Amino acid sequence: MADERTRYFRRLGRLRRSARRWSVLAGGLGGAAAVLTPYAGLGLPDAAWAGAAGSAVALAAWRWIDVRALAAQPAPPALDPAEAAARSRARLVAAVERLPVGPGVLAEVRRVRSRIALRGTSAGEQWARLDRAALTLAGMAPRLTGLAEPAVQEAAAADGSLRDLASRVASVERALRLAPADARAPLAEAHAVLTAQLEGGVAAYERLVVAAAGYLAEDARPETAHPAADRLTEATDLLHGVAGALAELRAVGTPLRAPTR
Repeated sequence: MADERTRYFRRLGRLRRSARRWSVLAGGLGGAAAVLTPYAGLGLPDAAWAGAAGSAVALAAWRWIDVRALAAQPAPPALDPAEAAARSRARLVAAVERLPVGPGVLAEVRRVRSRIALRGTSAGEQWARLDRAALTLAGMAPRLTGLAEPAVQEAAAADGSLRDLASRVASVERALRLAPADARAPLAEAHAVLTAQLEGGVAAYERLVVAAAGYLAEDARPETAHPAADRLTEATDLLHGVAGALAELRAVGTPLRAPTR
């Protein structure tokens, strides 16, 4: 989608081209009417020529009036390059999201970009652990319903909070590398506290994922054998019985032969 300035000049160009076309058409029809009317005398066809010429002249005049009115308006200011790039990126993201696999692709791209941004910091390892745990929980989330649903919502909120904390840890660590010697002690202390919070939060998130897996395992484990296994056992016994019966019938139907010397 073009910006306001581009749309303004496009509309002005369309109006000018339309005004020129109607001007040429009005001139042609007017000239034809001026030549043909005296040539054949006044009649019904002459009224048609004159009416068409008059209509073309009126439309051409209106188009030129529209052109002058639009040209009198100030053109919108040029769009900032950063804003134009942001709009283009937003349009591209919206187009990709409309594809069947678009949301998954965008999520993976964002995850990889965030991981690359934390590369070389102590938060990178915690981010990778959080990613693995989040992907595992996302695979189980559709089956975590009922009593487990509040835990899934809490995990989603904790995921965003921990990722924000990881970004803060990385920012403080980068600032610590550039800080002068007299300012490193407070930053180092803050970095240690934030890192401890991040490690504890990621560990708690992993324990939540393990608990969710245990919930699924217990919820899906029946007290007796699985019905499918029972049906397979019955079918196996039936086939064994049929095979034994066929073997007995074949033995009865085959005549005994006298031994020969």
